[in-house]
Amino acid sequence: MASDFVSDFRRRVAENKKSRWIRFGIVSLIFFLWVAWLGSWWVAIFWFLLFDIYITGYIPFTWWKKSKNAAVRGVMSWVDAIVYALILVYFVFTFVGQNYQIPSSSLEKSLLVGDYLWVNKMAYGPRVPITPVHFPLVQNTFPIINTKSYLETPQWKYHRLAGLGKVERNDIVVFNFPAGDTVALKVQNPDYYTLVKMYGKNAIHNNPQTFGEVIYRPVDRRENYVKRAVGLPGERLKIVDGVIYINGEALEQPENVQFNYYFQLRQGRMGEADWDELGISADDRHEVPVSPQDIPGLKSLGFVVNEDGSVPAVYVAPLTPAMVKALESNPAVAKVMKMPAPQGDMLYPDGVADSWTRADYGEIWIPAKGSKLRLSPQAWKIYGRVIRDYEGNHDAELKDGVVYIGGKPVDVYTFKMDYYFMMGDNRDNSLDSRYWGFVPEDHIVGRPEKVLISFDKDRSLFNGGIRWNRVFRDANPDKK
Repeated sequence: MASDFVSDFRRRVAENKKSRWIRFGIVSLIFFLWVAWLGSWWVAIFWFLLFDIYITGYIPFTWWKKSKNAAVRGVMSWVDAIVYALILVYFVFTFVGQNYQIPSSSLEKSLLVGDYLWVNKMAYGPRVPITPVHFPLVQNTFPIINTKSYLETPQWKYHRLAGLGKVERNDIVVFNFPAGDTVALKVQNPDYYTLVKMYGKNAIHNNPQTFGEVIYRPVDRRENYVKRAVGLPGERLKIVDGVIYINGEALEQPENVQFNYYFQLRQGRMGEADWDELGISADDRHEVPVSPQDIPGLKSLGFVVNEDGSVPAVYVAPLTPAMVKALESNPAVAKVMKMPAPQGDMLYPDGVADSWTRADYGEIWIPAKGSKLRLSPQAWKIYGRVIRDYEGNHDAELKDGVVYIGGKPVDVYTFKMDYYFMMGDNRDNSLDSRYWGFVPEDHIVGRPEKVLISFDKDRSLFNGGIRWNRVFRDANPDKK
């Protein structure tokens, strides 16, 4: 019996042509280089599968080629091609890069709504899948049928392969939304934690007809966000009048940074051509309603009020410094004024940021791997979610002014990961770290490199709907 197997094995090996052995050798070399990159040599056991596919053929992967039924051969040839394509896409999207769409205006004018980006996952090192069994072409939900596109088990520990560098200041970064770990399926904007602040946890969980089922999502299946890294691990961040300070030193503002401004024409109204010339998208064009009670306040601020009591149209829109300069130099514009940041904006962290605004924020320390934090009730308010949810200490709690982890009191905590503070360039229209906190390193996906193509949703496809001037454009033009 054993001799029959040995004879059959030798026959199968000997029947392979030289060209087949060369292909197998190339594939084996690539495979072992990949295993070395992974740093998990147990994966090398799958080489025997490659050996069978290319050389011995004991597993009948291509059984259908010998079928006498033409329909079976035709259908299975398509299935075979699709499976191979999906496997290739899975590996490319996991270890090399992936395309992503910009859904919001938080990084205008650097990145526009409708930009499709190529995101380089090798820039910071590709993340080994935490949820390995998932469909490669969707993030977490199959469209139309609205079911999960992944299996929750198995779950692998976070591990990142060697990359080309680390996250640097002012990098535009794609990452998984940290507050997307828990989701109310019917209301995903605002996020679950904001909904809890607004309505209370019981209201969310007891009203599935309004909010939908509340589910947990693994790290790599959470929604993808894109923001600019402004604060790095171990740094202290503060914002004063919209200017970011790191360790007490002001950062230079990106060229395309935007803030909301009021502006008023002397007469007439803004037409579509005027908005287009100024470079403001349709979603950001807002006219401010004015009531008789507002007139004294408008006068005191220097806005024009006609003798008959009428008020020329007042608008509010996000503007770059260049756009502000253009409006201020336009004789048709009566007034340009920066919009004050509102109080009570539900900023992070709860109970600490109550008196902060999005324009005057902090000071806050960003955790770094290996750094130690002396625990106190105040520290728990800022870093409790980080310690409990991001660092895996799910039983951590504050009780009677003392932090307990694993049922034991702890007065000093050592962080396991690096963290980042991410913000959008459209500062007054960006839900970023000021609202939901730090981005853990295990949430980092990659760095956008190029705009593949860009679609303007406010225009038809044949009337400027494709922004040809953005094709293959640098995805981070403001990096300094």
